[in-house]
Amino acid sequence: MSNVTNDSYGPVTRWLAAMPKAELHLHIDGSLRAPRLLQLAAKHGVSLPYASVEEVEAAYNFSDLQSFLDLYYLGASVLRDAEDFYFLMQDYLEVCRVQNIVHCEIMVEPQTYLPQGVELSVVLEGFDKAIAEAKSGWGQSVGLILSFLRHLPEADALAMLEAADPYREHFCAIGLASAERDFPPANFQTLYREAKKRGYELTAHAGEEGPASFIRDALQLLKVTRIDHGVRAVDDADLLQQLAADRVPLTVCPLSNVRLCVYDSLSEHRIFDLLEQGLCITVNSDDPAYFGGDLLENFAALESELDMSREQAVMLVRNGFEAAFLPSDAKLALDEQLKDYLARHP
Repeated sequence: MSNVTNDSYGPVTRWLAAMPKAELHLHIDGSLRAPRLLQLAAKHGVSLPYASVEEVEAAYNFSDLQSFLDLYYLGASVLRDAEDFYFLMQDYLEVCRVQNIVHCEIMVEPQTYLPQGVELSVVLEGFDKAIAEAKSGWGQSVGLILSFLRHLPEADALAMLEAADPYREHFCAIGLASAERDFPPANFQTLYREAKKRGYELTAHAGEEGPASFIRDALQLLKVTRIDHGVRAVDDADLLQQLAADRVPLTVCPLSNVRLCVYDSLSEHRIFDLLEQGLCITVNSDDPAYFGGDLLENFAALESELDMSREQAVMLVRNGFEAAFLPSDAKLALDEQLKDYLARHP
């Protein structure tokens, strides 16, 4: 885990380290660090093809999204009881405390745990304890997103949506993740209609490894109000105009985009082009244990590779509050925190 005194950060990142921030695109299983992975594997007698932290981290050289997902699901298989989920959530919320991520929205994917016989009640028992401690300990704001795996049939997702009904108050939104290219948004229209009836906010991964048309379909067919990733929007000028006009947030994950070969290098990333065209772009870490850094590391990379300015950094942070699935008064309160910080640290 990084800290806000990291000497490798550039001056802009050091300045924004103590700034209040939001993170809106975080898969909780993707925050499972190698030491914790090995500890839980030993605890439950799960056989892994890795004997050390170094061997786990050596496997992070992914060739595409699927090669990452193979390791991701293997890692998640060590999560078996409420204590495991407590430690998983506690570890990430400690990152929030250290990096001043005052509000986070965390994707929880219960379908991932079903092969090990782990029910949603067990998952939430552990998460609830860690979240309650963070809220009472330092006022951490947390929203959970019930995220579905698009490589599985929609019928499976609908069954999970129904199974989550007793826990509806735990979740602010639903999402759609996993392999994108062969599983278009059109496959999940019933799921999103049913979720909307239940009052969930709606987001979905689109335009990461899939084309810009998947972003358009997520907006038109699924009626989402936020897009996770969305970087392929650069391929469709009309779509860019629509996203800017409607202020549809994109939860962009720079280090993830490089690790999963969406871009060969961060210097090719179009994030600031999108920002300058008026899109509501936010910065997030996605799966920080696998992609080389938490939220601050993503900002630091934008500074070192794309010369991020203070003005751009503030726009990205402010967009994070605007894009959050929070009531308007809560967003205003967060923005006031930001204004106070900027007044004290011009």
